[in-house]
Amino acid sequence: MAVEPVNVKEFQELARQVLPKMYYDFYNGGAEDQYTLGENIEAYHRITFRPRVLIDVSRISLSTTILGHHVSVPILIAPTAMHKLAHPEGEVATARAAATCNTIMVMSFGSTCTIEEVASSCNAARFFQLNIFKRRDLSALVVRRAERNRFKAIVLTVDTPRLGRREADIRNKMVAPQVKNFEGLLPTDVVSDKGSDLQAYAEATFDPSFSWKDIEWLRSITNLPILIKGILTREDAIKAMEVGVAGIIVSNHGARQLDYSPATISVLEEVVHAVEGKVPVLVDGGIRRGTDVFKALALGAQAVLIGRPIIYGLAVKGEYGVRRVIEMLRDELELTMALSGCASVNDITRSHVITERDRARSML
Repeated sequence: MAVEPVNVKEFQELARQVLPKMYYDFYNGGAEDQYTLGENIEAYHRITFRPRVLIDVSRISLSTTILGHHVSVPILIAPTAMHKLAHPEGEVATARAAATCNTIMVMSFGSTCTIEEVASSCNAARFFQLNIFKRRDLSALVVRRAERNRFKAIVLTVDTPRLGRREADIRNKMVAPQVKNFEGLLPTDVVSDKGSDLQAYAEATFDPSFSWKDIEWLRSITNLPILIKGILTREDAIKAMEVGVAGIIVSNHGARQLDYSPATISVLEEVVHAVEGKVPVLVDGGIRRGTDVFKALALGAQAVLIGRPIIYGLAVKGEYGVRRVIEMLRDELELTMALSGCASVNDITRSHVITERDRARSML
């Protein structure tokens, strides 16, 4: 009888074994030297705890709200593309697992299932992630479809004027299936003689001219709240506030865009301080343990989003695997809270963690 994985790292190893190399490299890889890919994880390891004791933790509450939507745990599913490369049921399986766990899935515009297929698969709150195309009418079309199918927010990715150089995809000559939400609307024969067809597709379709002034256009075509994903600095957080976004996601695109950009957890506080509590701040990148979730919450995140771990679970065990990954992280978070003296997520404070910056200041 096969041994059940007991943590995300074990799910990752099993996913490596079952996925074709091209697809595993696509999901797992980062940009260029992959420095930021490693730093996203390692930066969490450099944060330690200041646990409190003799506090009643006989009952622990992990629930919270995101833009008014109740979730059982502050762990959301990040937008990741092409789930059918990992499992035949694709994003439908992921959506069902999210609904079972009472959390929010952010569906990627690059899904291998349609908006309608995901929406009809289960009854749950979910968000839709959007990239802006050179053909704005196509971006507007999918926004209207998401709104019509009761998606609750738009997550606008802002760090992809061009696709990062993902050398594993170039080496493997990555071939991507057609994006289902644009079937018949975008060219399917974009190929590259230099490697990754995915990179050629992005360069042919993404709009590198999209800028801060264009957020108003997006706000004009939807009544849904807009979160911006891809903020890493105080300056951009302030700009995001000025254009009226409903939330910010601190993200470096899973280290797949600009290598040597900072690990997301290392700049989370900078963004949180700039926002001053006016809108929720979420963070993704490098989260592999419930302890990582706790650290992010302590530094001011309202919730985290997980991407690759979801894919690992999906590849290994389908819908059940996705659910198990969320449950693992939930159980680890609950234990961390109990051992740190926190009975609810609202009890997690900045005083519960020590960062590298804290240690440097203490030595002055």
